[in-house]
Amino acid sequence: MIRQRINLRTPALAYLVRILTVVLGLALVWYGLMLALLAVKVSPHTVNAISGYRSIYRDAATLSQHDFTTSVRWIAGVAGFLAFLLFAYLAVQELPRPYLARGEVPLAEEERGTTIVKPRAIERVAELAARGNADVASAAGRLGDGELNLTVGVRRAARAAEALRDVRSRVRTELDRHELPTLPVNVTLTDYDRNTRRELS
Repeated sequence: MIRQRINLRTPALAYLVRILTVVLGLALVWYGLMLALLAVKVSPHTVNAISGYRSIYRDAATLSQHDFTTSVRWIAGVAGFLAFLLFAYLAVQELPRPYLARGEVPLAEEERGTTIVKPRAIERVAELAARGNADVASAAGRLGDGELNLTVGVRRAARAAEALRDVRSRVRTELDRHELPTLPVNVTLTDYDRNTRRELS
């Protein structure tokens, strides 16, 4: 039986998120180490020379209301908002994007090797069989989990039902003729000639 494998696409920006996460983690570990040095009575002057923690605290503690002018507030607000949008976008990029990975279909296994067929070959057979119907304008196949899904577009809406039945029959016949695995065939109408769309009402 054919089984679909699920893979995850990783966007390029997701690697940037991971790098930033590693940098943040290293910073936390670094300053955690500084706290440990202070706890074991290492000279605060030495720890400040290594990490600059006291200088950073002094600069933040000495800020007053007069330092936050209108221009500074505007710059800080706009920069903070842009940073929020950037990090929100990067967080979205980190979300997993699963997709079905089609596998090869084994046909026969012998002592010297195994005969396999690519999923696209089966899909192509189905598409060509569907286009053999004069009412079919387009066809696209997708090999699923133990089934073959085919989406078709027809030229005349009034003959859609008849065309779908004929397409299913044609696809099954072609699969047998090419000695391919017998699969359930699902045919779905996705498009039709707009000039005849009233015929469906």
